[in-house]
Amino acid sequence: MRIEDLSPAPGSRRKKKRVGRGPGSGCGKTSTRGQKGQKSRAGGGKGPAFEGGQMPLVRRVPKRGFTNIFREPYAVVNLSVLAELPEGQDVTVEMLLERGLVRKSAKRIKVLGEGELTRPVNVSVHAVSASAREKIEAAGGAISLV
Repeated sequence: MRIEDLSPAPGSRRKKKRVGRGPGSGCGKTSTRGQKGQKSRAGGGKGPAFEGGQMPLVRRVPKRGFTNIFREPYAVVNLSVLAELPEGQDVTVEMLLERGLVRKSAKRIKVLGEGELTRPVNVSVHAVSASAREKIEAAGGAISLV
């Protein structure tokens, strides 16, 4: 069997209905849209949120707060993860990406204080929480922000 021998199963593909191609086609003149009215016009019909004249849900629900469209979320790494790294390993953004501890799409990385750290670790990331900073410095490590 070669690639040019492949074809869809019989009956699985159906030709598109071509409307507005004259009276002989059976779909000429009004092109299956009936006569006049909103739904016969180009672009006619109701939108997806239309609820028959009832006030749409999106307008009934109260709006609150503010969404900052420029917000850049942090990818988080806990101290418990850093404690499992090999001895003498410096924690950098590149190293975390390389080991798959954060996603490649992460623009910023923050270290959080979940877990315990027993040995000194040098951390170089975008942000560190107060509890993580305390634990890293207590273990004899150093922090530098990128």
